[in-house]
Amino acid sequence: MRLDRFLSNLPQFNRQDVRHLLAGGRVRLDGCVHRDGRGEVRIFSRVEVDDQVLQAGKPARYFMLHKPPGVVSATEHPAHRTVLDLLSEPDKQELHLAGRLDLNTSGLLLITNDGQWSRQVTAPARKQPKVYLVDTEQPIEAAYIEVFAQGLYFAFEDLTTLPAQLEILASHRARLTLYEGRYHQVKRMFGHFQNKVIGLHRVSMGAIRLDADLLPGQYRALTADEIASVLG
Repeated sequence: MRLDRFLSNLPQFNRQDVRHLLAGGRVRLDGCVHRDGRGEVRIFSRVEVDDQVLQAGKPARYFMLHKPPGVVSATEHPAHRTVLDLLSEPDKQELHLAGRLDLNTSGLLLITNDGQWSRQVTAPARKQPKVYLVDTEQPIEAAYIEVFAQGLYFAFEDLTTLPAQLEILASHRARLTLYEGRYHQVKRMFGHFQNKVIGLHRVSMGAIRLDADLLPGQYRALTADEIASVLG
């Protein structure tokens, strides 16, 4: 919400009061004086007039989790452990997932209480690269590379997938880079060749890469650079 609208919505101020407060340099947003009412107030913002705190704000929180197989990418579930069950954080019910992984898929999962940030992570228009390690039942052939690079037609959605990069690492293992997140996309792409995916692990999303020493079920707070990379 705009700063001037936030202030005008408070019972103690009218629009004229707000104009005078802003013009007089009496309003601080996140510690900085604002004379322009176009500043954005979010739930994490601290808003002060003179020495009065009108909104204390709350800290924005950002985590990477190494999701193990068998854990649901959800905040609650009647039958399975959820990713939030793995966190030892206060008020973790306020957190949500920035993207999901299937039940038996492991790897990088981002968790936050910042809805605007998570929308940037998952926005299709941003085409953030997502890198996966894929293990298959049958050998992976070189012909897959060109087919994935051209895109595959999914009849159910009546669309062609965006070009994807496939790097064959071993006879039954590959590294796959996607720029979208269709339903069961990796399994369906390999299914085009009647090759079943038996292991799937997400390595990175955009510039955020899962720490090699972060064990399944462990998590850590994101760094400032990792957080900023999503907005950049």
